[in-house]
Amino acid sequence: MALSRGTTPGGTTPRTTPESERDAEFQEHEKILSPDFLSVAQITDLLTEDVNGVQEKLRTFLNFQNLETCLKDAILLDYYVSGFLWARGMDFSIIQYSKFMTLLDMLLHNLKTLHMSLEDSIKWLGEVMAEIGPTHSQKSEEWNIFDVKQANAIIDYLKISLFQHYKLYEFMFYSAREEIVIGTEQVIEVVKPAGGLFPDPLEEGISFDIYSTFIKPLPTLETEMKGLDQEQGLEGSKSETDTPDTDPLVGFTIEDVKSVLGQVTDDILIRIQTEINKKLQIQEEAFNARIEKLKKA
Repeated sequence: MALSRGTTPGGTTPRTTPESERDAEFQEHEKILSPDFLSVAQITDLLTEDVNGVQEKLRTFLNFQNLETCLKDAILLDYYVSGFLWARGMDFSIIQYSKFMTLLDMLLHNLKTLHMSLEDSIKWLGEVMAEIGPTHSQKSEEWNIFDVKQANAIIDYLKISLFQHYKLYEFMFYSAREEIVIGTEQVIEVVKPAGGLFPDPLEEGISFDIYSTFIKPLPTLETEMKGLDQEQGLEGSKSETDTPDTDPLVGFTIEDVKSVLGQVTDDILIRIQTEINKKLQIQEEAFNARIEKLKKA
């Protein structure tokens, strides 16, 4: 036969005294928000530090090793540091510090481990505050940890700190994040001397393919012919000054002139084609190198 609550195996009701009821209620009270998130020694140590000291000490106490690379650890540390600094502004006692920091930790534990929704977290907070906050019971008045003003302040703080950003904390705990590689590789190409109309660009300022495409103009047949005409004009003017009475074309037929001009034109076109092929080859190598980098990435 099942035993009813409050009976002994013999079926008799155990004798209760005021002292035994008080001890049972005290034991039940001790279970609230236990074990403590921070020890008394740790809280006492934190109270002697400034803001940076509190952050560094909590980082050591909570064993956060990767604050520079792990966003999750940085957010959690900020959560606890902000809560402790707010509690210090409330001028709490050591036991109040202990229970408040444990309350902050338990709320995150319920969210992370139990997947507790926002509504359930608010309900759970109300039940806990009913136990550690002010009550109308005279016999438990000495065990109330927070008075009415402090309990309301704690609830208001949790509204603007955790509950207002509850979805973000859920995303932090439940959503897998992609690893982002911060950094890139840059290859600087040295520009060869061009001797054109524009000054050579700085080697570290611009790549050769951009310079050759948008800045340095490609030589054309017209410009080459103008240069040749200028050179021939200078040579002709010199020869005229040396022998003003002698015709430079004496002894040449029209066929000879056409042959010479055709040979010069062929040489110019071959040189232009060679330069174009070289530049196209350089650009092709640059594009191939970029494609290989993208494949590796």
